[in-house]
Amino acid sequence: MAVIIVQASRLSLNDIHQTWLHLEHNLVYVVVLSAFVLVGSTVYFMTRKRSVYLVDYACYLPPSKLKVEHDRFMKHCKLMGCFDETSLVFLDKILGRSGLGEETCAPEAMHCLPPKPSMEAARQETEQVMFGALDTLFANTNVKPKDVGILVVNCSLFNPTPSLSSMIINKYKMRGNIKSFNLGGMGCSASVIAVDLAKDMLQVHRNNYAIVVSTENITQNWYFGNNKAMLLPNCLFRIGGAAVLLSNKSVDRRRSKYKLIHVVRTHCGANNQAFNCVRQVQDDIGKAGVSLSKDLMTIAGNALKSNITTLGPLVLPISEQILFFVTFVANKLINAKIKPYIPDFKLAFEHFCIHAGGRAVIDELEKNLHLLPVHVEASRMTLHRFGNTSSSSIWYELAYMEAKGRMRKGDRVWQIAFGSGFKCNSAVWLALKNVKPSCNSPWEGCIHRYPVQLSL
Repeated sequence: MAVIIVQASRLSLNDIHQTWLHLEHNLVYVVVLSAFVLVGSTVYFMTRKRSVYLVDYACYLPPSKLKVEHDRFMKHCKLMGCFDETSLVFLDKILGRSGLGEETCAPEAMHCLPPKPSMEAARQETEQVMFGALDTLFANTNVKPKDVGILVVNCSLFNPTPSLSSMIINKYKMRGNIKSFNLGGMGCSASVIAVDLAKDMLQVHRNNYAIVVSTENITQNWYFGNNKAMLLPNCLFRIGGAAVLLSNKSVDRRRSKYKLIHVVRTHCGANNQAFNCVRQVQDDIGKAGVSLSKDLMTIAGNALKSNITTLGPLVLPISEQILFFVTFVANKLINAKIKPYIPDFKLAFEHFCIHAGGRAVIDELEKNLHLLPVHVEASRMTLHRFGNTSSSSIWYELAYMEAKGRMRKGDRVWQIAFGSGFKCNSAVWLALKNVKPSCNSPWEGCIHRYPVQLSL
């Protein structure tokens, strides 16, 4: 354009007249060329990949009355009368090693004696979490509910009729042509799946907002039996949820916190062992719960390897990619005993949000990815303060880093989560500015106490 403008400025009136006469004699050529440019430009602007921005997000902060201290948890379990002595010893042992602190919260129905896991109580828990996070999000962003064109809700174990997305639409009186989705049964990695779905929808629907709501329901999914594999979730899962506002509007870039760079999803469900390692079942006496296999960590490790094999070439420096490729080929073609090179992901990311599924999960990823304690600090502290909040845990971790003032412009964040099925999903974000914590952050008022020293 600059060259054309310079050349045009040098033309005299006679030159312009001669050019016009030349174009008149080549009218067909001019029309065809103009049509080609017009069609090409239209196709480009209609099909080009649109940037997806994370304007802001909000995490639900449960009221202090719902806190479950360890001693209170064990006393409550004894008074329930449904656990035998062996199970009580097991629960106490697991809770002591879980990495959970004294401030995690359980829903109101589980504070009753006996507990009241009714459908109505489950609805109340879900409404309390979802609406609490959404109220904060709308207040912080000044976005009206009717401005939202896409809504994706994920909750693995509680899927009533009308759906959770319908509950939100009814509460906030959202518009009638909203594109709403409800993701169920997809486990603790469902928030990344929901973000991926919202991203795809934002590629199609221009100038739009999308909201992702991630939560889990505990009220109807507490296990009241004595199968040890099904008792583990009782010790780990706690109440929590998050609401995320995404936008494809270019004008929102200036006020947004992050830009979505990559989403990589790995599904190992074709393998029977992986498919069955996290499963909702009934025990021998018909009591329902979620069973966790002893092979869970091995399966998670294999899923992680598959995921980073796809993610690595997208984010790693070329030197790391070459080392990984050479050892991979040597392992396959020369000697199967050669260990594949684990790339140094610290060269690709400044921050890591590892799903706070449990102490063992965080330990395993810290070891396998050769991370430093500071890289897993957000995950450990989220587990300590809020417990395993399922799919929303990666947002509490991101909020922790912001509250610590560590998120600088240009920093890259890797959110990685595991879920039933079995799935390993990753999302990569780029910080668009020095990110400050939003109002009513879940760490507001307590971040000065962290990190805490955890017992071994």
